[in-house]
Amino acid sequence: MSEVDGSARPAEEASFDLLAGSLRASSGDLDTFVEVLGAKLERALPGRAKVERGSLRRWSKERRVKRIELELGATRYLLVAEGGVVDARRARAVRGIVLKSETLPLETWIDALARDLAAEAQTSEQAMSSLEQLLRA
Repeated sequence: MSEVDGSARPAEEASFDLLAGSLRASSGDLDTFVEVLGAKLERALPGRAKVERGSLRRWSKERRVKRIELELGATRYLLVAEGGVVDARRARAVRGIVLKSETLPLETWIDALARDLAAEAQTSEQAMSSLEQLLRA
């Protein structure tokens, strides 16, 4: 946000729109969306994005993303997928202690994640590179 008028910078807003669109592209099919999002975040933010996979069925070798966790500053994003249903949460933490956790509709969660990723990309070259990887993947 601009310190003068409180509006988002054009580059940040454009990055947000591109990223949100990219994240939403596969959200029609929840299973595909969770798989694609997990893979994108793992590639773009190694070590920061934690993706947990589990067997699709008992004794099955096929594994699917069950849980995605990502920490961006004081905000933690969590997506849990089970039985075709996703639970999307955002939490605020200070010194490792969660002060507020909220369940969000998937669209709102995607927008919040995209906005925080775009804002972080404005702060460093490494973050910008990660954002570009998310958009290409």
